[in-house]
Amino acid sequence: MSAAARTTGGLATGAAIVGLGVAAWGIAVERRRFQIRWETVPVLAPGSRDIVVLHLSDIHMAPWQTDKQQWLRDLSLVEPDFIVNTGDSLGHPTANAAVEYALEPFRGIPGAFVYGSNDYFAPRPRNPLAYLTGPSSHGSEKRPAGLDVERQTAFFESLGWLDCNNRAHAVEVRGSRIELLGTADGHRGWDDLGALARSRQAMRDQVAWSDDSSGAPVRIGVTHAPYRRILNAFVDDRAALVFAGHTHGGQVAIPGIGALVTNCDLPRAYASGLHTWRHNGSSTQLEVSAGLGTSIYAPVRFACRPEAVVVTLTARTDEPEG
Repeated sequence: MSAAARTTGGLATGAAIVGLGVAAWGIAVERRRFQIRWETVPVLAPGSRDIVVLHLSDIHMAPWQTDKQQWLRDLSLVEPDFIVNTGDSLGHPTANAAVEYALEPFRGIPGAFVYGSNDYFAPRPRNPLAYLTGPSSHGSEKRPAGLDVERQTAFFESLGWLDCNNRAHAVEVRGSRIELLGTADGHRGWDDLGALARSRQAMRDQVAWSDDSSGAPVRIGVTHAPYRRILNAFVDDRAALVFAGHTHGGQVAIPGIGALVTNCDLPRAYASGLHTWRHNGSSTQLEVSAGLGTSIYAPVRFACRPEAVVVTLTARTDEPEG
């Protein structure tokens, strides 16, 4: 064998070993290295008390994921004032009980939720590398098995969380007035901005703020998949902050480069974290969670740890934009 052939063979062997090591890390280690990301956003009226928001997303729970369940339960130690769940909590046909066990410690803490398609349909085996080729398509798929989303909705509402799927709600948290504007899953085209506008108008016509709250309402958008049309609509409605998930932070990232995909039309630079989203001369703060789980058929993360996000809303020091 020539020296060149030996060198080529050695490089191929080395690359294979590195690839196996990366895969082993992503499957066996990193996807279970849950972390909290901490953010602060000054959006409340001057003089307001801080509001601690716990943002959960893309839990993709399976019954056997007991470490994830316990980690979620321990998040109650954060003592949040409000919960935002941006969808895809279910990840298996029999996962409802596991989700209920994991989130029971948050009973009585107000919150809001929207759904992703994985709250309705069970995951199915597919080539995990297809995720890296662009946004997933559903048009020609055989209809997957249905999940018990009705049970999940009843449970979330029993906790005290508001259904924001194409709906608007008014809430008061620690003396601040908040308008929640939510959409259903944009990845499936279930977002209905017309229905949201009608719900928003009805909410504003009917709301009666208590004497214990003060200041102009702070508008917060809640959506599962952060498609540009949805973010732009929130900006047009002068939302100060938007919570979203769906992207898994890219799920596989390259150190120094970042996420390879977002599974929607969101630019890769916005795949996770807190950013400013601009549209037509106005802007909103965009909080995209990398999420806590993956499909059980693509159980890998690399350079993209699973996360919950704690966002502390604080008082503004100047006038809001717009």
